[in-house]
Parts: sequence; structure tokens; C-alpha cells
Amino acid sequence: MRAEAYAPGRVELLGNHTDYNQGVVLAAAIDRGLKVSGERRHDGRITLRSSSMGRFEITVEDLRPENERRWVNYVLGVVRELLDAGLSIGGFSAEIEGDLPPGCGLSSSAALEVATAFVLLRLFNARLSLLEIAKLCQRAEHRFVGVQSGLLDQVTSIFGRSGHAVFFDARSDEVRAIPFPPGLALIIAESGKKRELTEGLYNQRREETRAAAEALGLVALRDISPNELAKRDLPPLLRRRAAHVVGENERVRRALVLLAQNDGRGFGALMNESHESSRQNFENSTAELDLLVEIACDLPGVYGARLTGGGFGGATVTLCENVEAARIADELAQTYNRRSGLKSRLFVCALADGAR
Repeated sequence: MRAEAYAPGRVELLGNHTDYNQGVVLAAAIDRGLKVSGERRHDGRITLRSSSMGRFEITVEDLRPENERRWVNYVLGVVRELLDAGLSIGGFSAEIEGDLPPGCGLSSSAALEVATAFVLLRLFNARLSLLEIAKLCQRAEHRFVGVQSGLLDQVTSIFGRSGHAVFFDARSDEVRAIPFPPGLALIIAESGKKRELTEGLYNQRREETRAAAEALGLVALRDISPNELAKRDLPPLLRRRAAHVVGENERVRRALVLLAQNDGRGFGALMNESHESSRQNFENSTAELDLLVEIACDLPGVYGARLTGGGFGGATVTLCENVEAARIADELAQTYNRRSGLKSRLFVCALADGAR
């Protein structure tokens, strides 16, 4: 028996680092992703092949995190979680391909996890609900990869819908498809500096926001408003971290109203606010990301721009008029190269359907 599955990457639109703080997020699946195709084996071995990453083999009995070829941990972690859930997963061969670049904030890791889970459930005749699959993939990232990520990436990759943003409430697990204003496009621009969330900065921010919530006597930072936060005493570092998360939750709520009114310009203004908060309060931007945002916001036809994903490198997302997208992408790439000396891969993307 052979099976294959496709899972898209995602772009975070608003709600930076809010998901693991029980907050709210707006994201979208994009029309780039990864395909995993595979078949069962009867010798208890797992063989993985990727044209860009190489070949890897291990036995099911010898599952362990890999220190050298870290990309395989996203697959092996899903296998481990399926086994721990009591499912009978045996050996298999799998090929991985796609057009989603790794390490630039578009959640290639979640796409790989989700596509792997879909294939293995099919190959070994097992069933889980879509939300259960998302949570299983998140646990794989926590336990096998070592990144304490929220659930946004997996949820968006699974529940994406063409022409819609995905609203996710990380406390209630509510997922909603929100119509996105027509006539607008998203431009993804790689900074040329890859992210390495396993190096600890992501986990450090998670600890800092948890410390801020505890200092405020809160279950999570979603439980306080920007006005209330301004009245409370906190050490300067924790205040900045809390201000970012609390402000992001508020921006997502404001964005829902703007999207209902098809107000793309208003949404873009919130993206600009979000990036400035990332730069000043959360310190998860970089000089390269800041330059991409600065250049984009100076171009006619652009409504807003911000870093997307965890930050610390990666990519930006620019919201612009669809008819101007090709010109804007070209000008952004040329100006960025001239001012930074770096080459940025850019592509215009559409809001796409989720995994299948």
C-alpha cells in the first residue's frame, strides 16, 4: 500500500508569540508546502529520503533524536507520538519533496509533521480527529525536537482555507475561517538569515512571558488588558515582553473587526504596529527583518509589513494590492540587495487550503 499527503506552510499575520500564552492568533495557510509519500515496510526500518536534505535510516525500536540531521526529528517525533498514543506504527519508507523553504518562518517543520502524520495514519489504518493530529504534532516538536512551540503552526497547516485567514484561540481551541479582503496579496521575503529556534531564544521568550504572567498573578497574559498592564509594576524586561503579547492579543481582536469590514489598509496598519512591538518589546526581530519592513512600507501599494513566525531571522510578510504585487516584490528584492548586500528570495502567495 502507498499513501501520500500534502501540508502547506503558514504565514502568521498577527498574534506573535501569543499561542503558548493562551492567546489569540490570525494566520493563513499558503500555496507552498511539502508532500510526503510512503509505503509500509516489513523489516521494522524507517527510511527517509529528501532531494534537498539527503537520506536517513533507523529502526522503529531504535527511535531517538538526531543531533546531526535535525530535520529527521520532525518525522521521527511524529512516529514516537503515534506509538505512545497506542497506535501500531511499523517500518516505512517515505519521500519528502516540496517548495516550502526551511528556516524562514513559514513553518516547514509543522508542514512536515502534519504531512507525515496524515501519511502514517493512512498507511497503518488509524484515525484521529484533525485537532488531535495538530496536538500530536505539537507534542512531537516539544519532546523530540526540543522547541516548546504553540499550536498555531499545526492548526493553520491543517485548517487553512482558500481566501481565508485562520483565527485560533489557544485557550479554547476555537478555530474559525475568516474571509480575507479580496484584491490583496501577501509577499513573503526571506531575510537571508535562517532561524534556529532550537538554539534557545524561542524557549527563552516562552520562559520570560510565563515569568511575567506569574509576577502579575495571572494564569496567562491574555487575562490582562493593555490599560491594566500599564498600571502594574513589573521589571523592565518582563514589562516589555508582556506588553508585546498583550498588545498582540488586542491587535488580533481589532483585526477581526477590520476584516469584517474588508478594511485591508487598517489591517496593514496593525501589521506595522506588530512589527514595531517585535522590534522594541520582544526583541525577536533582526536588522535584516527591520530593513525589509522599512523598505516595503516605503513602496506605493503596500498596506503593511512585519516579521512572520518566531523571528530571530527568517522572513517578513508584506500586505499589498494584488495588481501591484509583482512590481513591489521586484523593487523590494532589488532595494534590499543594494542596501544589505544580501539576496532575498521573494514570492507572492495566496491564502490556501489546508492539509490533504
